[in-house]
Amino acid sequence: MCGMSTKPLQGKPARDSAVTMTELVLPGHTNALGTIFGGQVMSWIDIAAAIAAGRHARKVVVTASIDALHFVAPIKVGHVVHIRAMVNYSSTTSMEVGVRVDSENPVTGEVHHTSKAYLTFVALNEHGRPTPVPPVLAETPDERRRFEQARLRRESRVKLAESLKKELGER
Repeated sequence: MCGMSTKPLQGKPARDSAVTMTELVLPGHTNALGTIFGGQVMSWIDIAAAIAAGRHARKVVVTASIDALHFVAPIKVGHVVHIRAMVNYSSTTSMEVGVRVDSENPVTGEVHHTSKAYLTFVALNEHGRPTPVPPVLAETPDERRRFEQARLRRESRVKLAESLKKELGER
């Protein structure tokens, strides 16, 4: 097993990985329309998700993939952005982190859901090799729903990775 421990790790509640980041959209974050660059939102998403994954694994983690990133509403200069992340599911060495982004107008207090994403992180040991992570304990109905949906998304990601490896191997 490549030096991996055979002793099962104790599960950890999903809520223990929860992260909330708050950012202010400054002019340097925006395009000519006064709305935030998608890459800036992606960066904040990746940071929040990495913190959540690291909190769950209590190890160094790296981003393996970002999928299903959807921008559903613009974020304007001067708005406050709330980025919420939590580990939804874990496999042997990887974790799926779900991230939700909301934009708040600081003058009116109006809040809009603006984007969401799912990211996969892999935990690494001191040699930079994948290492086991604790199982996620989904305790609430919402956490159980997210856990099951994440498990299904993982199955799809594994199939996609296998087909990409095969395609790249044929070249």
